[in-house]
Amino acid sequence: MVGSLYCRPTMATPPNDPTPALRRDVAPTRVDGPALQRHLRRAAAPWLHEEVARRMADRLGLLRRPPRRILDWGSDRITNQGASQAWSDQLLRQHCPQAELVALDAEGQPLPASAPSGWLKRLFSPALRAPGGVASAHGDLLWANMGLHWANDLPALLQRWHAALQVDGLLMFSCFGPDTLRELRGLYTRAGWGSPASAWIDMHDLGDALVHAGFADPVMDMETLTLTWDSPTALLAELRTLGANTDPARHAGLRTPRWRQRLEQALADGLRGADGRLHLTFEIIYGHALKPEPRVPVAAETSISLDAMRDMTRRRPAG
Repeated sequence: MVGSLYCRPTMATPPNDPTPALRRDVAPTRVDGPALQRHLRRAAAPWLHEEVARRMADRLGLLRRPPRRILDWGSDRITNQGASQAWSDQLLRQHCPQAELVALDAEGQPLPASAPSGWLKRLFSPALRAPGGVASAHGDLLWANMGLHWANDLPALLQRWHAALQVDGLLMFSCFGPDTLRELRGLYTRAGWGSPASAWIDMHDLGDALVHAGFADPVMDMETLTLTWDSPTALLAELRTLGANTDPARHAGLRTPRWRQRLEQALADGLRGADGRLHLTFEIIYGHALKPEPRVPVAAETSISLDAMRDMTRRRPAG
């Protein structure tokens, strides 16, 4: 690990609004698509994503029954070459040894049967792929680690997740929250340098969006991690592994070496704590929700097929 790590967990309850709707401030474009693609093409597997995955995996012990098929959604999102898949696979197999694992890309399609180079090819186990895409790979657990904060169209992504799960299936995800890099955002604002990163979504808005997408019983919790570094150079090097600046309102143009010197001096002056190290906050949001039984629409005249009625009868609990 390059940086030291402190954490402060905070628990939150499900949304109270029985008919929530996605807030307007979630809808606008938050991520510049071309900038994100450039980042993904050159990204390395950041240790922070792996640490968050371990913490999320600890929650698998809360499952009422072990999953039979796990969809590892966006397993190549951390790096476009899938370098994170080895530890993701290991974590899920450790906690759910009997489950079938299906690795999907950010669009819900199986990872390719071949990779661009020999060492990458060895990372893609045939056991992790399902022919025919997500339509033939419905799961009872959808696992999405540290990818949701890159989504521009949140409702569309949640609808794809909903469609990928079986009835009574569970969604588990993690992502950055809006307090991530709050010290750096303040520093940029004071200096008039624009935005250093995209605006991430608040966990209450995520809970509302889950209900709007058809999920039930969403539960959100958050913890604050503080990473520390001994120098501005080390801090900036690690930030580049966590994500490029994809804010559409970021500074349009190249920075100069003189600006880089000003930035490093501002980091040294503005982020140094009492321990002499530079501190940055990362808000990590964890969420899970169920895909419930589909509700029969009520109208003046409602038609239900015999097959649908039989299916509902079979699923009705005894007593």
